Amino acid sequence: MANSSGSDLQHPRRSLGNRHRSQAEKFLALVDSTSENVAQNLGWAEQSARQAVLHDFTHEENWRILAKIKEKAGDEEGLRAVLEDLFSVLGRDPELLTQLAGVDMLQHGFQLLSASLAADPLDPDYWIQLVNEEFLIELKERFFQLDLSDPRANILFGRRLERIRPIDEELFILLVRRLLAHRPFNHEAWIELGLLHESRKEFDEAWYCYDQAQTHFPQLTPRDKFRTRMENRLDGTSSSWSAPSADGRSLFLKRMENLALKVSSPEIIDDEDLDDEPQVSDLEANLLDLIENREYSSAFFLARRLVTNGETWAEVYLKQAQDNLTDSTS
Repeated sequence: MANSSGSDLQHPRRSLGNRHRSQAEKFLALVDSTSENVAQNLGWAEQSARQAVLHDFTHEENWRILAKIKEKAGDEEGLRAVLEDLFSVLGRDPELLTQLAGVDMLQHGFQLLSASLAADPLDPDYWIQLVNEEFLIELKERFFQLDLSDPRANILFGRRLERIRPIDEELFILLVRRLLAHRPFNHEAWIELGLLHESRKEFDEAWYCYDQAQTHFPQLTPRDKFRTRMENRLDGTSSSWSAPSADGRSLFLKRMENLALKVSSPEIIDDEDLDDEPQVSDLEANLLDLIENREYSSAFFLARRLVTNGETWAEVYLKQAQDNLTDSTS
């Protein structure tokens, strides 16, 4: 699930990351061992370290070597930028660093980065070791305050949630929906979630997931295959099942629209909320506001819900939101 990004470079590629980090370490060692070509060696070290982070942002040592180089070069603003980038990967608001405006980054920046990694490990196998009952309660509350719009954050938390699934399946479903709301083109994750719902005999929820997967990746036909499976079932449990109604689909899309907001809550959307829909002019204003505020995922689900309900005027906004989502993951 976590390895479905719009760009190959957003997939952790450990061997390339290790190779570039090794080069960065060699150039940094030259800086420490000789007074010749210091600026040039620092430049090569930084370039290699940046490539290491680019190819594998899940390896903590790649971040540490880049921070060390920035510290060695006396680049306080550059070190602050590294911290901001790490915060984006961790789903935190980089604006939090403004609270540290008076802190000397050259003196404390590396320690701040190391402390962040210790408290929030990038390796999901280390991260899961922090998990206990209290941690899961805090995770549920905190997850809906995270900014998961950075594709790297989406991948990171996707890997983490895979470790949560055997521990708390209900929590996994709740949080992975939030994750998918931010990156709806992840057809593999939609299919995986659909299979989970199907195994739990939650057939309508399974259909919604397969429908999303097939919409975003029409070369696959999980929705059609699911319908065929349902028609061919012999155990009698789904003899009366039929595809969800338009209202049910709208309810699902409205729920995803809410989850897609960069800061949202896991509130329940019910049929009464659909009855209170704004007028067309207000809906168009909502779409414009969402797009202007870069809430592209939420705009996507709102526009798709409207188009599904026959509001063809929303097609232009659906395409605009879709294009922006594609650009943000490429």
